[in-house]
Amino acid sequence: MDSDQPARGSVLRNPAYVSFAASRVCSQLSFQAVTVALGWMIYDQTHSAYALGLVGFCQFLPMVILTFIVGHVADRFDRRRIGLACQIIEALTAALLAVAVWRGWLGPPGILVAVAVMGAVQAFERPTMAALLPNIVPTTMLQAAIATSTSMMQTALIVGPSVGGLLYGVDAVAPFMLAAVLFVIASFNVISIRMARRAPLARAPVTLSSVFAGVAFIRSRPLMLGTISLDLFAVLLGGATALLPIFARDILLAGPWGLGLLRAAPAIGALVMSIVLARHPLQSRVGAKMLFAVAVFGVATIVFSLSGNIALSVLSLLVVGAADTVSVVVRSSLVQLLTPDAMRGRVNAVNSLFIGTSNQLGEFESGMLAGLVGPVETGIIGGVGTIVVVLLWMRLFPALTKVETLNG
Repeated sequence: MDSDQPARGSVLRNPAYVSFAASRVCSQLSFQAVTVALGWMIYDQTHSAYALGLVGFCQFLPMVILTFIVGHVADRFDRRRIGLACQIIEALTAALLAVAVWRGWLGPPGILVAVAVMGAVQAFERPTMAALLPNIVPTTMLQAAIATSTSMMQTALIVGPSVGGLLYGVDAVAPFMLAAVLFVIASFNVISIRMARRAPLARAPVTLSSVFAGVAFIRSRPLMLGTISLDLFAVLLGGATALLPIFARDILLAGPWGLGLLRAAPAIGALVMSIVLARHPLQSRVGAKMLFAVAVFGVATIVFSLSGNIALSVLSLLVVGAADTVSVVVRSSLVQLLTPDAMRGRVNAVNSLFIGTSNQLGEFESGMLAGLVGPVETGIIGGVGTIVVVLLWMRLFPALTKVETLNG
């Protein structure tokens, strides 16, 4: 048990990894703060739930449109420079938003344009930075590096919206100014990364087949296809967390404070589990443990849906977040280990699209189904469906159960 302690401890003593993690956390904090402030602002101006829906749509649409271009770019150019360019554009956008808010120029159309720009840049930044990580740490440390990065990103997901909302309440310009500064800090960190190893960049002519090579690569590898699709269907079916406002107000009778607890619980559970996995990486039977974690995700979703007690509901969502993190760490590690460096940009872009699609469509599916059968029934159906998917995937992708280690 203690033999791998030095390797785990060395993750945060790796200067390149520290720069990488600092860049990602600063960028995520900034993006979350800006998104919350813009959402609040457009609702202030329109009092329209439809306008809020457009904000989410404008974030998601660029990801769908740009996915395959993003992957190809990430495999042909220095990923650090791509990250730098993205964060500089984000810093400039945040600074322009601050000026526009200060001068009173920003209306709903401008907000939606800004959201679309940020969404497009994030569509480039996220898979590019994910593809960069294996060039920074040895494969034996990759699981610990991903778990540590996940814990930091979950912290940013908890802190970013809170900071954005708090600063917006103090001064509407403040969250955008802070975001601009943090994006600049992120850019300094990304360009300072020194890679431990660098594969030759792809220089083959750009063709339709090369652009869609990430899809072909994933389809040709049942283990990777099974891992990514398992997460896709689990999130699609188990999206009861999209119905939290209904549960908080109408079922648990908890009010706004209860909604805050329910929203925070999955992120807190994910943060705790990612810290545990960073200190104690999975050493054996990781495929079976991933499948078990997704099944636990389904069970916890059912418990949450049936609960009429706020404490039990929060506990269930803590388990949902923790179980999902096990799946995220195993999936991310497998995708990185099974993909040659020259393909990582395209494969990570497809992976990001799957994750984004499952989150957005999962919320849509839950909302539509809840309108037909009710929120409790929707949660139960989603949880049962998730468990059924696990059982099916054990039959369809038997290689998943045989994955023993994530040490390369």
